Parts: sequence; C-alpha cells; structure tokens
Amino acid sequence: MTCNLCPRKCNIDRQHKKGLCNTYDKILAANASLHMWEEPCISGDKGSGTVFFSGCNLKCVYCQNRNISLNNTGKEISVERLAEIFLELQKKGAHNINLVTGTHFADKIACAIGIARNNGLSVPVVYNCSGYESHETLKMLEPFVDIYLPDFKYWDASLSDKYSKAPDYPQVAKQAIDEMVKQKELVFDDDGMMKQGVLVRHLCLPGYVENSKNILKYLHESYGNRIIISIMNQFTPANLEDYPEINRKLTKEEYDLIVAYALSYGIENAYIQEGETASESFIPDFDCRGI
Repeated sequence: MTCNLCPRKCNIDRQHKKGLCNTYDKILAANASLHMWEEPCISGDKGSGTVFFSGCNLKCVYCQNRNISLNNTGKEISVERLAEIFLELQKKGAHNINLVTGTHFADKIACAIGIARNNGLSVPVVYNCSGYESHETLKMLEPFVDIYLPDFKYWDASLSDKYSKAPDYPQVAKQAIDEMVKQKELVFDDDGMMKQGVLVRHLCLPGYVENSKNILKYLHESYGNRIIISIMNQFTPANLEDYPEINRKLTKEEYDLIVAYALSYGIENAYIQEGETASESFIPDFDCRGI
C-alpha cells in the first residue's frame, strides 16, 4: 500500500522503500520521557509524556532534532508497544501524551491511541507537528487527538522552499491550522492545564522579522483568542555554513521587535520566551530511553 499521509504525497510503498520522510512504515522512535520544556499549559509541574519519533516529512535545514529527523536514530517498535509506552508515561504522572513529529506514522499512532484508551489511557493526547499536514490525515486523527501543537514557520513560500524544500508550506499550514481549530475548542482544567484546543508555535528566524510579523498578524486576525500562540526565540544554529544568513542566533533586538509587534496588535493569548533558550541543552538525548 502506498503512502500519502503527508502533503508530500510521495506515493511510495514504505513496506519496501523509504518515503521522503526517510522511514519505512515500521514505527521508529528515539525517546519517551517526561519533558519539562514545553509551554507551561502542556508541561505543567509533572512534565509532558513525550514520544519523539524518528524521520520527518519536512526536513528543515536548521532542525534542532536533526539526529532523529535526518539521521534516523531510533528503535523500531510495534503498535502494541507504542500503546504500552503511552500507558507507562501516564503511570509516571505525565499530564498528557505528546507525539513529536509523528505525521509519517499517523495511521499507526491512531491505532496505538485506540489500544491504549481501551486499556486505561485517560490523559489528553497532544499532536506536536510542523504544521505541514494533510487535511485527510487530520480528519483521521480527529477522534484520537485532543490538543494540536503545530508550528507555523513561514509566511513566504521562497523561505519554505529554501529552508524546508516545501514551497507550498504557507498554504498547507494555513489550511491545516484551520482544520485543527475547527476540530478543537480551547479547554483548560482548574489548574490551567490545557485539555483540548490548538496552540500554534512560531520559531522566529534570524534576519526575518517581517516573516514573523506577518504570521502573527494572520493568526490573530483569523483566530483571535480561539488559539494560543507561542512566540519562540530558541533558534539554535548548527551545520548552517551553506546558509550564512541564518547561521547565528536570533538577537534580543529582533525578538523584542516581534514581541512588541504582537502586543501592539492586541495579541493576548501568547507565550514568550525570556533569557537564553537557544541552547543544545534543551534538546533531549535520543538514546531510546523509554522505548
């Protein structure tokens, strides 16, 4: 059976050949642990039960998780084992199950969630993705996902082409986020933990302040307080010699301009980052722990 889970629609039989995501159809994961570095309404005080999947359908040149997204570090597991991992994370006290970059395994992840729920999984499920998602896959995931945590990386198609080889990214991301918002209204518990809804992340790129402003303007005009926005300054340059224009950290001045724009535009439901976050220390060890 050929794979068209993501907008690449590579139509490859991943039982016998790797797709453009650089994986076969067997689930490949590199870490399952309590993660404290998500937004406060996701990580809380106990941590988000995060499963990092290997491979990726987007392959940004600046990816922080390049060891698994590009190099496929990880371990093959069954759908049944993935369901067990979800339950193990819940037993450790996880506020939620956080699926990081699982688009290319979405059909199997849905099956694993179904099995886990039948065996006692009760915490929310977070779909943590690049925003490069197909409408069909999101509709398939609707009964299984409670919280969508997509990126919105690029306003300009020339940027998405240059840095992610996806000139259609801006339009695809708009359509994907629209579908997510239609599916899930914002719901929080009494402790301020997110139980349902959409939290859109935007990683600010060095040198591209206007890209960030355009994205924030669009999100606020389209959805207002129906979503949360996370404005991120943690761009971490590595192996970017071929892209000298972004081979540096975001400056404080650039980030301050973007945050000031968000505030002046009336954006209220937003997280901002303070201090030094552009660090390799925020990247987990992909040593297959918990897998």
